[in-house]
Order: sequence, then C-alpha cells, then structure tokens
Amino acid sequence: MKIRCYTKASLALATLFMAPVNVSMAPAMGQPAALTTKQSNARDTYTHSLSNFKSILNERRSEIDSNRRLPNLPGQALYLARIDLMSAYKDLTDALPSKIGRPNKFGIPPEYFDADIEPLVDEYGKLFDLMEAPPANAQNSATPFKDVFDLGVAIARAKGLDATQAEAAGRISLGLFFAETNGKQNVGNARSNTYKGSLQTGPDEDRNGRRKWEALKKSMITSDPELIARDDREEARIGDMDHRLNHWTAVRDGLMNAHADLFREIPAIVKTLPSPIDQMKFFELIQIIPTPTRSALRSGHLTDYRVSDRVIMRHLRNNSIFAFGQADRRRTSASFREILDAMWLFNRKFERAISKVEEVRAR
Repeated sequence: MKIRCYTKASLALATLFMAPVNVSMAPAMGQPAALTTKQSNARDTYTHSLSNFKSILNERRSEIDSNRRLPNLPGQALYLARIDLMSAYKDLTDALPSKIGRPNKFGIPPEYFDADIEPLVDEYGKLFDLMEAPPANAQNSATPFKDVFDLGVAIARAKGLDATQAEAAGRISLGLFFAETNGKQNVGNARSNTYKGSLQTGPDEDRNGRRKWEALKKSMITSDPELIARDDREEARIGDMDHRLNHWTAVRDGLMNAHADLFREIPAIVKTLPSPIDQMKFFELIQIIPTPTRSALRSGHLTDYRVSDRVIMRHLRNNSIFAFGQADRRRTSASFREILDAMWLFNRKFERAISKVEEVRAR
C-alpha cells in the first residue's frame, strides 16, 4: 500500500485550488469514512470466522491436554474452520483492499491471510502433528527422504527413462511426499479413516500398487540389486501387517498405484512445464483429479485444457484450490494453467522437497 506524504507547502498550495467546503457537512479530520453494507458484512464475517477458528483450536487443545477422547475425524472441523477463515479474509480484502497486510512466513498471498494470526496457524499445525502421529507399530526409516527419491528414480529407470529424466521422477516423488504429509513418515489422517501412511493411500490403492510393484520388480533384480535387497528386507519386516505402516512399502506402493505409469511421460511433461514446482503440481493433480489430468496430458495442449465439470471443481476446492473467497468459489471452470497457478498453498511444500533433493545429492 502506498502512503502519500505531503509537505506543508504542498498542502497550502493544494488549498488554493479546492472548492469551498460546507464545514457542517464534512467528516471530522482523521475520521474514517463510513463502511458500506458490503464492507461491514465482510468485516463482521471475518471477525466471526476468526472467533470460530480460535474456539475450535482451544477445544482440540483442551481435549488433547486432558487426554479426553477425540471425536471421529478430529481434524475435519479444524480444517474447515481454517478454510472458512481464509475465505472470509479474502472477501474482506476484496471489499476493503486497505486490509491487505504484510507478507507472512507461510508464503500465502497477503490478500488471503492476515500475518497477525501466524501463531494461530502454528498451533493448528502442532495439533495436526499430534492428531496424526504414527501408530506405535509403524516402521520408520532412518533415511525417509532418500528412500522416496531412490524409489522414484529406480521405478523411472525401470520404465526406460535416462538418468536425468529419472532424477526428475525422484524429485517429483519427494514433492508428492511433502504434498501429502509435509514430509512426515507413517502418519495417520485426522480428516479421513481411509487414508494413511507416507503417501496417504487407501487399502485398495496400496494393494494395487503392490501388485504393480511385483510385476516391475522382476525386471530390476539384475539392474538394481541393492535396491531389491532393501525391498526384500522391508517386505520381511512388515510381513502380514498393513504395508502402509512401513515407510518404504507405503511410498513404493503409492508411487506404483497412481504415478509410475506416467513416469514415461516425464520428458513431455518437463518440456511443457519446465518449472520443477509445476511438474510436482501436475503429479499431485493425478492424486486429486486423475482422469481430467490424464486427459489434459493426452490433449497435447496441457496448460490450455479446460475443466468445467462441477464434481471436478468440487474436488479441487476440497483440496484448497479455488477454495477461498466468493470470487474463487463462483468459478465454474478453469484451465490447467489456472489450476496450477491456484495451487499456491503447495508452493512451500514443493520448495522444501527441492531442498531435500539437494541434501540427498550431497550425501
């Protein structure tokens, strides 16, 4: 926001050209202009949404600290309250642009988020960490980021990609790990009873990924014996337990279920989307809206491909895309370029994934 600075001389000069003002009708100096009904309603809605968000945060914190039983899907109300809060703030800044404040540490566009509430969102994150803590029998890895990268690279090489293209697959795989779990292994899901693990898959998705892996694994025994030996150890370790409770098998099966078949398309995807973050967003959309994402790729005009199905738009909103404020939520269609640009909440996650790739390389 620009602040205009006037000298006394300039103010005096300005008064020479001002029409006479009826003093009885003019607002007092320094008194803010009255809000319109729309502006007042937007302010009141944001105030209410902020109060509701604080209330649910306090409720969950109290339940956890006192060891009370949490409700089913304890994160859902919190998540919806955060979405509602950001939506209300976007409507407020649309009505009163002067409310757009300073940048925030989360990298959220300032028109969607008041930096003054950063501590509340920090608390939100801490509560989700507690509610989604891995179960006691989960099998962690000492090298979780390297595992994800190595599996992505190995699967891509087995699919016929060269070293450079396979490295892109490893980087994309790490992006998916951060998109789904913020880089935390073996987590639960406070918003779903179906999805869990390092790549947040459901039981059917995990089984499908395991079947595909067994078929691919046979071709890798000679070419990548070290990785296959690691896989054999992890298979023996998890045994008959849910494979989503072991970081290695959860990532492996998740990648094989939804993404490995598209690894062959990485050269074309990289050519169309040269930004590594856009590449990660594309593969995340395979998680969210798989059918139109594949159709967009096959069309030959990926970024211009447009979706207008109401169910698809609802899935996007349910994943924090076009979810904030009335203007976004009124959208009835979007091109893939617009969708990728609207996935700004994922940017910070993918930037962290890229930094982890550099760490893995350094080792």
